[in-house]
Amino acid sequence: MGLFDFFRGGRAQGGQRPRANGGQVFTGLDDPALLEFLRTGALAGTTVSVDEALRNSAVFRCVDLVSSSIGMLPIFLMRREAGSVVKNEAHPLFDLLAYQPNSWQTAFEFKQLMQTWVLVHGNAYAIIVRTGAKITQFIPVDPCRVRVRQMPDLSVRYEITRDDGSIGTYAARDVLHLRGLSLNGLTGLSRVQKAAETISLALQSGRAAERIFRNGMMVGGNLKHPGKLGPEGKQFLRESLNEIHAGPENAGKWIITEEGMEAKPFANTAKDSQLVEARASLVEEIARVFGVPRPLMGVDDTSWGSGIEQLSILFVRYGLAPWFQAWEQAITRSCIPLADRGTLFPDFDETELLRGTLKDQAEFYSRALGAGGQRPWMEVNEVRESVGLGAHPDGGGLISAGETRNVAP
Repeated sequence: MGLFDFFRGGRAQGGQRPRANGGQVFTGLDDPALLEFLRTGALAGTTVSVDEALRNSAVFRCVDLVSSSIGMLPIFLMRREAGSVVKNEAHPLFDLLAYQPNSWQTAFEFKQLMQTWVLVHGNAYAIIVRTGAKITQFIPVDPCRVRVRQMPDLSVRYEITRDDGSIGTYAARDVLHLRGLSLNGLTGLSRVQKAAETISLALQSGRAAERIFRNGMMVGGNLKHPGKLGPEGKQFLRESLNEIHAGPENAGKWIITEEGMEAKPFANTAKDSQLVEARASLVEEIARVFGVPRPLMGVDDTSWGSGIEQLSILFVRYGLAPWFQAWEQAITRSCIPLADRGTLFPDFDETELLRGTLKDQAEFYSRALGAGGQRPWMEVNEVRESVGLGAHPDGGGLISAGETRNVAP
């Protein structure tokens, strides 16, 4: 049985309680005594708290990567007019989404927090504060304080426990609710809880490795004595093992002995790398749960070169784009009146994550402006705006075939 199979399978037989063992000696990761040593520790459970899960570096990396990526991208309130789409900067909702949703958070901090909640809890909530019909703030609420109920008329109510213990009831239009994958349509599923076994295995494998190096010994070989050790020899070996050779700094060292002992080194086997392989496999499983490509977890030795750009696009398209839709539609549902939904809509601007190399950008914009005899589909000022430059007096309109413009930066 491999070490990874052990972590997956077993509970200690007979309901054995966790206990700390010291002074164990192991010949390698295939030593049966090592499995028994691990078996005496806390074994994988079926539930994991959010705080415990975030102690695992793979879980923390996934949550931080996705939530920070969502946080760094702006959400703009857009308006359709005269066949084009423009930013509706005059609308009060624009500043809340793009810059500051409340009095103490930036837009980045608010989106990062909400996205973290929906990843680890399955849901994220923010109370929508209005003055008349005008939305003035989004107040994030800890998901653990919220209960979602569907009423007999199929409307949804949110019961939120306040700091003083009282409960406030809010209609759906007064709560911005982000749901993860759902089985009932009301609340989302927690990725932490659904992947509890994998996360627990990862936590336990880390603890097992720590216990091995803290309490166990990985000696470099065994000692064969020609006869029976006397009391003094036994005492010397005991002190040598427990006081000199325990701990990671002494792994693989030999025991200094006397009385004609013969030293014999242990042969290392391929199984000596099983713990490392098991932990790497768990990182990959956790990354899969959160939709993060393996190279972004820092577990690959392969140099991806230009291929990392395609992996980044893959991450945006399949790992982040569904969350873009979830955010945009949740904002539309709760913040934009039915009468305005044909003209007003929120839009994530993911261009920064999809932006290629300077060479790729130059080639794309050249074609967009009509290079190579192609029909242009972008104006000069549109290109300038997309790269952070202001409009130019001569940059309006599409460039005609054969036309040359000298538009200085």
